[in-house]
Amino acid sequence: MAIIFLLPLLLHLLCPFPTVSAVGVNYGTLGNNLPSPKTVAQLLQSTIIDKVKIYDTNPQILQAFSNSGIDVIVAVENNNVANISASKSAAEDWFSARIAPFIPATSIVAIAVGNEYLASGDDNMDPNALIQAMQNLHEVLSSRGLDRKIKISTPHSMAVLAASFPPSAATFAATLMPTMTSILTFLADTGSPFMVNAYPYFAYRDNPDTVPLEYALLGNASGVHDPKGYVYTNMLDAQIDAIRSAIASLGFEGRQIRIMVSESGWPSKGEPGETAASPDNAKTYNTRLINKAQSNKRTPMKPNDKIDIFLFALFNENKKPGGASERNFGLFNGDGSKVYDMDLSCEFCSGSKMEFGFGPGSKMVQRGPSVWCVAKPHADEKLVQGVLDFCCGPGGVDCREVYENGACFGPNKVHAHASYAMNAYYQMHGRNYWNCDFKGSGLVTFSDPSYGTCKYSQQ
Repeated sequence: MAIIFLLPLLLHLLCPFPTVSAVGVNYGTLGNNLPSPKTVAQLLQSTIIDKVKIYDTNPQILQAFSNSGIDVIVAVENNNVANISASKSAAEDWFSARIAPFIPATSIVAIAVGNEYLASGDDNMDPNALIQAMQNLHEVLSSRGLDRKIKISTPHSMAVLAASFPPSAATFAATLMPTMTSILTFLADTGSPFMVNAYPYFAYRDNPDTVPLEYALLGNASGVHDPKGYVYTNMLDAQIDAIRSAIASLGFEGRQIRIMVSESGWPSKGEPGETAASPDNAKTYNTRLINKAQSNKRTPMKPNDKIDIFLFALFNENKKPGGASERNFGLFNGDGSKVYDMDLSCEFCSGSKMEFGFGPGSKMVQRGPSVWCVAKPHADEKLVQGVLDFCCGPGGVDCREVYENGACFGPNKVHAHASYAMNAYYQMHGRNYWNCDFKGSGLVTFSDPSYGTCKYSQQ
C-alpha cells in the first residue's frame, strides 16, 4: 500500500524529466453572453491548452477547474493591491477567503498581483504598495509551505521600457528603475517569472509605415538585425529580448529570471482605421503563436531559455471598455461560435482527437458518474514511458491490450499506451486523485477515452 502513496515521489526521483511547453490562454469574463465556467473547464480538457490565466479569483471558475489537470493563474485586481499591501494579516485574510478553499483540487500555480499596474496612469497606484503586496502574499505562502507551488509576480506592459529597439540596448523607463530593481530582486529571490504583456499588433497599428506587417505577424523570414548581431524574424522575439536587456541593465543578468509572456494576441476586428484587425490576420498570428509555444522555440538572445506563453484571449468580451479591437481578441464569440477556424484539439486528451468548440454541433465533454485517467498530451515522452513501465510492471496492471495484436495497440504511440495503463492503475486503486498524478503527467477526464475495440476500464 505504501508504494501507492509514494509513487509521485518515486517518479520524481527516478524520472526527473521536464514537460514539453504547451499553451496557456487568458480567460476574461467581461461579457454578458459567455458560457458557464463549468462548460469552459470541461471543454479545455480536450484541447492543447493546459494553463489558464484569469483576472480575479472568481470562485465559480476556480471550482470549475478543480481536478481538471489545467494549471490556473489567479489575480489580485488593481484596486485590491493597496489593501493587501497594508499588512500580512490583510494578505492572509485575502488568501484564506479567495484561494485556500480551492486548493489543492484546483491547481493554482501563480498569483498575478495587479495587471499593468505600473502603466495604469492612475496616480493612486503606488508602486511601493505593489511591491509590499507581493511580499505580503509571499510570506503567507511561505507560512503555509506553498511558496514553491504558487509563485507571485505582476504582469507588465511594454510601456515599462524606455525604448524596445534595438533589443540589445533596451532599458526600463528611468522613473521606474528603482521600482523595477525591487521587483526583480523579489522575483530572483523567490524563483518567480517576469510577466510581460507583449502585443506586436499595437506596435504595428501605431507604426504601420515602419513596422512590416509580416514581422508583426511572427513571419518575417528576412529578419531584422540588432547591432549586436542578433537576427529577429518576428517582433515578439524582439520584444522579449528587449525585456531581457532591460533586466540585465539593472544587474540581474546572472540571476536566471525567466520571462513569461502573460498576454499576446491579435484582434479579429477593430475601428475603421485598424485595417490589420481581421479574422485572417488573427488566425495567422495566433496559429504561429501556438506553434511557437508548442515547439519550444526560444529567442535569439537566449536560445536555451524556455518561455511560457498565454494567448489573449479565449472569448470576445462584449462589455470590455475601450475601442472595438479590445472586445475582439477572442478565439470564440460569446455564443460559442468560432471567430475563425482554428484547431485546438489534441490527440490524447480523451483517447481520440476531439473537435473543440462551444457552439451548436460542437462535441461536448459530458460530466457524469464515470471518470478515467489518461496521459497529458504535453507530458515528456521519457516520463510517460517510465510511467508505462511502472504500471505494466510493479504497478500490477495487465497490459496485454497494448501489446502487439492487442485491442489498444494502435495507435502505436507511448502516450496512447500509457493512457490505457494509467487508467487501469487509477481504477484499480480507487480513483483517488493522487493515483492519476504520475508526477504531473496524468489527467482525469470525464469523457470516455475508449475507441473502436479498445475499451478503457472503469469502476
